[in-house]
Amino acid sequence: MKVIETRLPGVKVIEPQVFGDVRGFFYESYNEAKYREAGIDRRFVQSNVSRSARGVLRGLHYQWPNPQGKLVSVLDGEVYDVAVDIRHGSPTFGQSAGVMLTAENHRHFWIPEGFAHGFCVVSEAATFCYQCTALYDPRADAGVRWNDAALGIDWPVAEPLLSEKDTKSPLLAEIPVERLPVYVA
Repeated sequence: MKVIETRLPGVKVIEPQVFGDVRGFFYESYNEAKYREAGIDRRFVQSNVSRSARGVLRGLHYQWPNPQGKLVSVLDGEVYDVAVDIRHGSPTFGQSAGVMLTAENHRHFWIPEGFAHGFCVVSEAATFCYQCTALYDPRADAGVRWNDAALGIDWPVAEPLLSEKDTKSPLLAEIPVERLPVYVA
């Protein structure tokens, strides 16, 4: 397993060791001991799968309070995945890291608690898998507008297909401080 650090401390790209031959392939998608060694010492309590068509953009989502860390990957297709540091007081507040996740590269993306998360589908369709460290809490569900210019995210889709919720999400600067995670050094 190879761990690639991003520009955001704590946000990581994981490349599993893939064993393949003419029959197909095999890889460990999760190994608690190896992830703990990589600095991801979390317990996952909820697993989600979504299917989306080309051009769908989901996000940028987060929970506060009761934040979720997410270990995400693509089972079929290709997505551009993004994490944004929204922890009030963080030295990297408002900065993002993005990665292409595909069924072929088998990469996983670790988004710790305190970060907003979103992705857009760049293939015909994509099946996306989330492992979460906290249960979904509808009272804590929140979002940041996907195209907030202050975030400077270079999404690979000009006119995404959005949910009504994602269309109406506020800019990061419009979110009251008490509705944002707090940075702890």
